[in-house]
Amino acid sequence: MTKAKSVARQPVAVEAENEPMLPETWRRRPWIPYLLMVAILAVVLGAGFAMNKALQPVVPTQLANCKTAVLLAPHEYAGRQPICIQRGKTYTATLDTTQGQIVIRLLPEVAPVTVNNFVVLAVNGYFNGLTFWSAPDWNIQSGDPEGDGTGGPGYNLPEEPTPTFGWEAGSVGMARVPGGPINGSQFFIVKSAWPNGGPASVYNRFGTVTVGLDKASAITAGDRINTVTITVTDTVTTPTASASR
Repeated sequence: MTKAKSVARQPVAVEAENEPMLPETWRRRPWIPYLLMVAILAVVLGAGFAMNKALQPVVPTQLANCKTAVLLAPHEYAGRQPICIQRGKTYTATLDTTQGQIVIRLLPEVAPVTVNNFVVLAVNGYFNGLTFWSAPDWNIQSGDPEGDGTGGPGYNLPEEPTPTFGWEAGSVGMARVPGGPINGSQFFIVKSAWPNGGPASVYNRFGTVTVGLDKASAITAGDRINTVTITVTDTVTTPTASASR
């Protein structure tokens, strides 16, 4: 009985599963993927630069040379800020917040040291990104780099009493621990009248909200300041009529 001859079988080619197939153009030009990677990286870096640029304060020409005191650490300085503001000028601060814009008319005529301090810090980006860490019913408070009411710029401010100004809604002042010094960067905005008839201590009333009090009222703890823009204009005085003879 003869045995059947075995027929040699050709090995079956097994296609690799899930093997990526490069486009023909890429195989002929292997540098294309690298070019795409570079392009994507450039877009990502450009977006980051644009976002960082958007968070930088807009500095008016009148304050272009407005520099801070010696910086010891992030948000900490060797002393009070050098004088930068000028007489005969009107200063306005626009806070761009997560709830909208709040416009504050600053009051250098009654609190020059406090206004100058706020202006110098603002044009150098100190407040950008800081949160409103406290927001009870009647005020909101920000300007603390620690975000919990314990921080500051490394110095305090002198008292600047403003007896001719009350503490109605829209008032802006500097924070202080009861019985302690006035903080150099923490400020607050009054949303409704100060409870119990007003404070017993000096809180350096240095500004008044002229636009956006509703935005301030909407702010809760955790909202933040995006940027603070300072605007400088010449103070307009109304001439008094001379007596007729």
